[in-house]
Amino acid sequence: MSGVKKEFVQLLANYGHIGFTFAASILIGLGGGIYLDQKVFDGRTSPWFTFIGLAFGIAAGYKSLFEILWRDRNLEKKSDKEDQGD
Repeated sequence: MSGVKKEFVQLLANYGHIGFTFAASILIGLGGGIYLDQKVFDGRTSPWFTFIGLAFGIAAGYKSLFEILWRDRNLEKKSDKEDQGD
């Protein structure tokens, strides 16, 4: 595989990972909130746990998003330093 194609596939995988992780975090938080409202508390607390679960899901999504972006930024800095050192 040529260098450009390899870099393109790597970027596509990275951005796909970010999108999947962000969406999965929100859906898991929302699903957990709905489960608590409907199954555990028989709808007595509806929609509060749904909102709380959604908020936790969104927060977890942003946390994972920033962790991935900071990790990639640190990797770029390391590779820049290695390139300058050569």
